[in-house]
Amino acid sequence: MKTAKFLSALALALVCMAAPARAAQPVTEENLARMLRQVFQEKPELVMEVLRQNSESVLDIAQQGSTLRRKRSLEGQWREDMKQPKKVALANRPVMGPAAAPVTIVAFSDFTCPYCQQGAATLTRILGDYGDNVRYIFKHMPLGKDTPGRMASEYFVAAALQNPEKAWKLYTEFFEQRERLIADGEPFLKETAKNAGLDMRKLAADLKNKKATAIIDEDLADAQRLGVEGTPYFLVNNLVVRGALSYDLFKDAVDMALSQARKK
Repeated sequence: MKTAKFLSALALALVCMAAPARAAQPVTEENLARMLRQVFQEKPELVMEVLRQNSESVLDIAQQGSTLRRKRSLEGQWREDMKQPKKVALANRPVMGPAAAPVTIVAFSDFTCPYCQQGAATLTRILGDYGDNVRYIFKHMPLGKDTPGRMASEYFVAAALQNPEKAWKLYTEFFEQRERLIADGEPFLKETAKNAGLDMRKLAADLKNKKATAIIDEDLADAQRLGVEGTPYFLVNNLVVRGALSYDLFKDAVDMALSQARKK
């Protein structure tokens, strides 16, 4: 509503500045459009000057329009996603939130990815706002085997085999201190694990456990089967969310998934 009022006022101002006599005519939706076309043809420099003077408002309007188009496009995609059930391996993975939550969010992510870091922050807000309606499961898609991201995934999985709650502490620290993780690698991982209160001897044994490796390999296989091309990638029940969407757009996906779940 504010946008429409601003545009109407701006249009009327342009007409008045360009031709005061013309603006004295009764203004309706029909003749305002015609008057504006005449102003654009007769005094384009005046139009540009008014737009420059109101550049912040014009940019805000453009951004709102872009966001609205993106939202409509995503909603169309999500309606199609609902028709295509997606199954991924979730066993032996720590879960944040109640098992009976109507919405399950599954992330394919990399602890060293800056966009995944943004996505993790959005998920923290979502989990706080939706409470028992949402549960969250983290799946691994590190880039390369001998990388800080792969090592971080291995530490998270090994920690989860020992204590799921402490594994989530690692998750939080890995994302919050992503730059240290990248710079320091395993020394940072060991320090973080120790600070989380994990049994370091058991952790070292679990890091060599084939079960831990199998979980990460299973995640990578799921990502390949789904056609995941980049991180972060989320499943919100069956809705696909690609990239680090804004909180509002991610919330739209959760709302749609929740509404659909409640109809069943």
